[in-house]
Amino acid sequence: MAKFGDHPAIPDALENLLSDLTVSTVFLKADCRPRVKRGHITELEVVELEIEEFSSSAIEEISQGLEMTLEQHSETRSDCFVEIDRHGCKVMQVGDLRITISWPPFSDGWEMIVVRPVAQPDLDDYNLDENLVKLIADLQNQGTLVSGMPGSGKSTLASAIARWLDGKGAVVKTMESPRDLQLPQRVTQYAPLAEDDRSRGSMELTADILFLARPDFIVYDEVRKTKDFEVFGDCRLAGLGLLGVTHSASALEAIQRMIGRVELGILAQILTTVIHVEKGKIGEVLQLAMTVKAPSGMQSDLARPVIQVKRYPDGKVLNEIFSFGEQICIVDADGQAAGDEMSPMQLLAAAQLKDRLSEDFGIRIHHVKFSGGSVEVYPDESAIGVLVGQGGSTVKDLEEQYEVKFSIKSARDLPRGFRAPENKFRSSYDMDVERSMGGRAWEQSYSSKKDRRAKRKGRRR
Repeated sequence: MAKFGDHPAIPDALENLLSDLTVSTVFLKADCRPRVKRGHITELEVVELEIEEFSSSAIEEISQGLEMTLEQHSETRSDCFVEIDRHGCKVMQVGDLRITISWPPFSDGWEMIVVRPVAQPDLDDYNLDENLVKLIADLQNQGTLVSGMPGSGKSTLASAIARWLDGKGAVVKTMESPRDLQLPQRVTQYAPLAEDDRSRGSMELTADILFLARPDFIVYDEVRKTKDFEVFGDCRLAGLGLLGVTHSASALEAIQRMIGRVELGILAQILTTVIHVEKGKIGEVLQLAMTVKAPSGMQSDLARPVIQVKRYPDGKVLNEIFSFGEQICIVDADGQAAGDEMSPMQLLAAAQLKDRLSEDFGIRIHHVKFSGGSVEVYPDESAIGVLVGQGGSTVKDLEEQYEVKFSIKSARDLPRGFRAPENKFRSSYDMDVERSMGGRAWEQSYSSKKDRRAKRKGRRR
């Protein structure tokens, strides 16, 4: 990879925009004045430059000039290559510059975004305490996520950790797309591996090669999609030290991004630490640990595996993560719901209501959630008509019976981790019966079940 601030000659029109050393990003859009993002990472500003607009042909001409630069240096410099080349979009690495170009039909006009690092701090510059440094150095027991908002300095911290470990004698590799981390030459940076020239690359195949390379530590930049989290978990369970970089607004939200993508029972084995970065500084560090106890706010006979989210360095438990039936819950350590999550009592009521509705209507309910003064019910999409009824009659009966407003939504609106697995062996007869429940074929069976619910309601009174 290129040394910090080093790139080959590029078109003058672009080089002039990078002459200010505080500029980290250049934005060029056809028929618009150029804008730049500049300043220290703690106080960045976006400024529109008082120069002429760039036309589509001007941006296309710069793009062609960059392609010529790559052709001239592709064999002599390992930091000059095309990372992504698709219909309407191209991503280049030109020295320390990552350049994204898009054009119609992918975008509504020609656009070029040039990103370069404006700082390359060492790990010592972060003033980490000794225990946190030891935690990072514990390669075999380390599964870490570096989280933060876009432009907060996540990748910069990941690069600093990788360089520090490399200097300590560890064998470090990276998995990146695009490959733009600033690292020593001996740290090999891997892109998604393709099976052939026509197929799209996959980090899963890259991980297979890395297992054979036997690194001590892997930096996985841009852990974002479900497959990325699955590959992250697979590498961790194989015993590799791993540091992932992911986008999130807080350390807890970074943990939430992994929930539903990996099994909850092994979450604390895969992810041990989350380091949240804000404006180039470490804002928060959380650690995960598994225990068996009753979740906060629940009775002792409801003990179950609970993942505790602890604040570093004092070890205070901030949140608890556990499963309740088919639901995964995150609550504050004092038993209050975290964010939009339900309280323990609501969870218990939701689980009972889910079972009751499934039994009464003979349909699959994926999730039930209390939200404000209403309850949201998520059945299979084909069974929504069963709960709504002709002209909304069924849902009105439910609201009268349970004295709460019902909102019937499709299970497709749920995150994947909340959906019950599909039964691939269902017969065509079963599916035809389920579809028929949305129409008049349901009315006869519904009337008898309505009577049973009325009797139960009378007994409660």
